[in-house]
Amino acid sequence: MDGPANEFASRWAQALRDAWEGLPDARRAELTKIVGLLPADLFRWRRLMEEAAAHLRLAAAGRHKVTIVGPANAGKSTLYNQLIRTGQARADVSAIPGTTRASQQADAGIFQIVDTPGTDLQGESGSEQKQRALEAARAADLLVVLFDGAHGIRQAERQLLSELRGLGKPAVVALNKMDLVSGERPAVLGRAAAALGFPAEQLLPLSAKSGAGVERLLLEVAKSEPGILAALGEALPGYRRVFARAAIGRAASTAAAIAVTPLPIMDFVPLIAVQSALVLGLARIYAYRLTPARGRELLLTFGVGLLARNLFYELMRLGGPPGWLVAAAVAAGTTTALGYGAQAWFERGEKFSRQTLEALSRRVGARVAGDLSGLGRRKPKRIVIEERVEKVLSIEAPESSGIAPEESVSGDQPNAAPGT
Repeated sequence: MDGPANEFASRWAQALRDAWEGLPDARRAELTKIVGLLPADLFRWRRLMEEAAAHLRLAAAGRHKVTIVGPANAGKSTLYNQLIRTGQARADVSAIPGTTRASQQADAGIFQIVDTPGTDLQGESGSEQKQRALEAARAADLLVVLFDGAHGIRQAERQLLSELRGLGKPAVVALNKMDLVSGERPAVLGRAAAALGFPAEQLLPLSAKSGAGVERLLLEVAKSEPGILAALGEALPGYRRVFARAAIGRAASTAAAIAVTPLPIMDFVPLIAVQSALVLGLARIYAYRLTPARGRELLLTFGVGLLARNLFYELMRLGGPPGWLVAAAVAAGTTTALGYGAQAWFERGEKFSRQTLEALSRRVGARVAGDLSGLGRRKPKRIVIEERVEKVLSIEAPESSGIAPEESVSGDQPNAAPGT
């Protein structure tokens, strides 16, 4: 492949290596750890970006500027719209080349994202738009260079690389519209990478329209800029709590709905599956490696069966509530207590005392029973129970249930994944 493309690729790689080697050993170790904890899907990336935004200054000048550069109609504006935060003005998108005539900038949470005009249009207007794109690239901290995978790599793309290489900016290079590629996608990616002088693994395939592959692009952006990666690391605790609470709420409402099926009140076999899945899910959120067998062991560790038995007898003293109501309240209360107990263990290495877990189980169970009692003695539909329990749990959390860190006792953590 031609020398300029190879020089361009090696120059970017060297710039990243130099920046990385310039960091203290402790900082490199910290950032390496963060990379292994970042999410693997776009929805979770967006939640993490929202959490990370709270750790940065509101002024745009305090954030890194990531600029999307590429030929006309490569999907730059579509990718821009995928990355901007909710409420930001979206870019106009159409199949007509040259729809974006000027650079536009918006907030992507932990960085400012810049959309630019196409760089390969003809005529005086095309030349002006290309200059605007290059000006935006010069002002960027990091470039996302986007090409159209459906068209392949042409002379215009190679010319763009030749012009960008002199800027000395770190960059992520992506091949868009892979959803439109017919035939073998690995072969298409390989040909494009060869034409650009890049190793195939450094060229990111994605579909900006569907969002497929955008999460990997975000990971590469974070890895290319230590400041962005550090901001994500600061946001990880809040992001994990958001997803942990959502997982606990879903599991508790599902458990309540399952419990009202015609089974003996103490037959918790179906619930064990839900609760085991909850523990395993929380372990994944907090980057712990747990086997299904180990997850079931934790149910015994937290004494869920005893919690259920005690709560059952307490609720039966309320004046003979219908069996389905008691079953739902017991299932929701014990599952919630288990979830917050497991979360504290994974997050802080704390093991809640039996008294603390019973208190939380009792509070949630009583609230669920009180809410469901308004439905009468006849068993409602499963969806109604799930909705009611989710409503109760939307305001339920350890801090709203009288649980504070000093009420927990120290316990051994489960086996952690390497680097956690």
